[in-house]
Amino acid sequence: MQAKAEYSRADVRRKFGLSERQLRSWERQNLIRAAQTYSFSDLLAFQTLLKLREKRIPAPQIGRALASLRRKLEVNEPLSELRIVSDGRKIAVHVAGQKMEAISGQILLDFEAPELGGLKAFPDRKGSASRIRESEAWFQKGLEMEETGAPIQQAVEAYEKVLELNPQAAGALVNLGTIHYRMRAFAEAERYYTRAIAADPAYPLAQFNLGNLYDEQGRLEEAVEHYREALHLNPNYADAHFNLALLSERMGDSLKAVHHWKIYLKLDGSGQWAEIARRQLERLKQVVLR
Repeated sequence: MQAKAEYSRADVRRKFGLSERQLRSWERQNLIRAAQTYSFSDLLAFQTLLKLREKRIPAPQIGRALASLRRKLEVNEPLSELRIVSDGRKIAVHVAGQKMEAISGQILLDFEAPELGGLKAFPDRKGSASRIRESEAWFQKGLEMEETGAPIQQAVEAYEKVLELNPQAAGALVNLGTIHYRMRAFAEAERYYTRAIAADPAYPLAQFNLGNLYDEQGRLEEAVEHYREALHLNPNYADAHFNLALLSERMGDSLKAVHHWKIYLKLDGSGQWAEIARRQLERLKQVVLR
């Protein structure tokens, strides 16, 4: 995903497979800010919210967690500024290499354990909050450098500063990977995308971008693997269906291509890309039916 100044509601709905009704519901519950256009940072918030909903966390619980994190860590937009995770029961946030239970503020000794019983006092909250705010400030600066056309090295330095403060910042890792991808420095791009996946295995964009890299290099089987993983994480990822349709055609699998074109059109039935999908689908139908 390239850095962009604004994304419309239609863009957001297409990217995440959302209905207008769902979007308005989240706005009414104060989970997402009400707006007609969104920033890249807002997209990160949508991704985090979708992960929580996939874990079947009720909206009121998410709302309480966000209110607690704003108060305890002094952040304005927890969904985009923090790395929030869940085991399906409780919500936690990564802070300075530890996991904090979002509502209680207690440190979780082992969040992945069957029981979330091992707790201790949360140390140095102000220091952790300051580090988080500084990391987010550098991330936003990197986005601004990209969006305004500043020398690309300035954006690289900003994202590298993010990683100094938070080595597990998957968003910064993905953006550094994309910068190197555009420069056709494929080995560096692969390194950053792989690190992003290691930092956050449930991040569809990292999987999708690594698929794009392998597709560009002609490593088609590997590209398919990562596009499929992106869809496993987000079945409504329209762009992944689009790319898999094209890739299936290149690999001579017309039936799979038809399958992905049909799903893509269900998710995004308007616009230039939809017209391309329709043309490809009609052409393939004629081939398959011969």
